[in-house]
Amino acid sequence: MTGSSRRAFLLGLVLAWPVLEPVRPAAAAPAPSPAPRVLPTVDMEAVVKAAQWDPAKVGTDLTPGAGPSVRLVEAALRDRGLLAAAYVDGHFGTRTVAAYAAWQEQLGFRGLDATGLPGRTSLAALGSGRFTVTRPLSPGARSTYQGFPVNARTLAMLMAAQSLCGLALVVEQGSYSPEADPTSAGTHDGGGALDLDAELLTRTERRAAVTALRQVGFAAWLRTPEQGDWPRHVHAVAISDTDLSTPAQRQVGDYYEGRDGLADDLPDDGPQVTKVTYEEYLRRR
Repeated sequence: MTGSSRRAFLLGLVLAWPVLEPVRPAAAAPAPSPAPRVLPTVDMEAVVKAAQWDPAKVGTDLTPGAGPSVRLVEAALRDRGLLAAAYVDGHFGTRTVAAYAAWQEQLGFRGLDATGLPGRTSLAALGSGRFTVTRPLSPGARSTYQGFPVNARTLAMLMAAQSLCGLALVVEQGSYSPEADPTSAGTHDGGGALDLDAELLTRTERRAAVTALRQVGFAAWLRTPEQGDWPRHVHAVAISDTDLSTPAQRQVGDYYEGRDGLADDLPDDGPQVTKVTYEEYLRRR
């Protein structure tokens, strides 16, 4: 084989030889993403009930079912420098109410929105990154009924009570009525409060009305001229209405504690029923 032939032969072998890709190390598998953090939950219904009931108690007993949620709220208030650690105990007493009112004011709320009674917006803001809110409460939109201011939740409760007792109840004073009647002592300044005419009702009908109002979630009493400077009427406060004025909140606490909701702090003389919120009433139907 001549030199030129040999060179041609070798060149052919080179061109025919397969070209192999360089061996590269396998890429490392991506690290698994960390599992999302599961936040604890705060039951707003339980917290609001405790905020109304606990301040009226003589001791520091916890509202049934509210302790774990209240502790989470109190811990968040503590971490914001609004509540001493000694009061992170699950009892939503006056110290916690004051701390929560300070939190509401930090958010820019005033008046009815800064009474220390947790509202949906302030509670969600407090829990950001700490807890999620379950069973949220809202008073609903404001309107008028029989010419008086009322919110949607209170009106629904009144309709439910009328259905139970079979009576058409007449409103004498509504909600959101500051200074409309000095004898009301501020209970009608916020939402959830109603006065209903009892003059034309029989004794049996009065008791039936108060019973039905209590059964659907009102703290309700028959008021008589012997108790104060007012005509005979039924006074009703919607438990767990987050727009309640501070005096109305105190009346709810009195109701839970078996008192008459007046300054004399006498025992409750109304019909005895299982005390429920409107939401509890709906779930038990």
